[in-house]
Amino acid sequence: AKAILNNDYETVFKAGIHHILSEIREDLTAFGTEYDDWFSERHLIASRMVSTAIEKLKQANMLYQQSGAWWFKSTAFGDEKDRVVIRDNGQMTYFASDIGYHLHKYQQGFDKIIDIWGADHHGYIARVAAAIAALDQNKDKLTVLLVQFAVLYRGKEKVAMSTRSGQFVTLRQLQQEVGKDAARFFYVMRGADQHMDFDLELAKSQSNDNPVYYVQYAHARIASVIKQSQQRQRAIDVSLGKQHLEKLNTLHEQTILSTLSRYPEVVEKAAINYTPHILAHYLLDLSREFHTYYNAYPFIIDDEALSQARLTFIKAIQQVLRNGLTLLGVSAPESM
Repeated sequence: AKAILNNDYETVFKAGIHHILSEIREDLTAFGTEYDDWFSERHLIASRMVSTAIEKLKQANMLYQQSGAWWFKSTAFGDEKDRVVIRDNGQMTYFASDIGYHLHKYQQGFDKIIDIWGADHHGYIARVAAAIAALDQNKDKLTVLLVQFAVLYRGKEKVAMSTRSGQFVTLRQLQQEVGKDAARFFYVMRGADQHMDFDLELAKSQSNDNPVYYVQYAHARIASVIKQSQQRQRAIDVSLGKQHLEKLNTLHEQTILSTLSRYPEVVEKAAINYTPHILAHYLLDLSREFHTYYNAYPFIIDDEALSQARLTFIKAIQQVLRNGLTLLGVSAPESM
């Protein structure tokens, strides 16, 4: 390409990069994901971050030369073997770029650094941690989350994908087929380290078997009850409802009250352990309990005190469902 384009190569290259990144940004924005900073490897090298990191390692006597290449003493920090950072032809390795990248992150003074890698890079953790320690940085600030691959299905049929043959489903195609809410919820239902089978047909179905539909339907059902109470001149009086919460004494109500009380703990645990899937499963459990409750008891009844207690109760359930869905970047519809 360089030989054909000559002086125009850089212009064409930059135009291509700009177009591809613009497409990626659009897809991620539509998915509800926005990055504050986009960082290229070219910038890493051009700004001499990599060479600075390599020089620091040389000064710390953490590199040695062998067969024309420069090696990092990774085994001194628990890695299984030493790693090449500069090849015998003078070219820096990808590992050298990773060292420079992480040094740059540490120099910005972050309290916590989280890397998200594919599960096939598991063996890379030890060498990166070793480089961080060799640069006299606190490797405990770094957390690496390994993400397993997703397998797409249409019902029982596996969707063929291969990067080598150029067969794959893009994020844009996925969202166009199942929608943003289903795509996000299905992805977040599994822990990052768990394999995921993504059933496209299930994600599009409007049935209780579809987890995102099931949770959103619980929220919409409550909205419908609240609307009915207003139409029947029995609008919710939260103040009155709170005065009679002792009337919520059925097994269904006590079970849901217990579940509601766990919400702050679930959110905190999900955040601390980087496990948002536990919030998704919590919302499923709460929705399941509500649907059972909805089918068992009426809410708009002649007993005003009990009616207001139940209406206030389900409004609280709706609030927790909405809060949880919002944290996961999923909408909470008022009707379905």
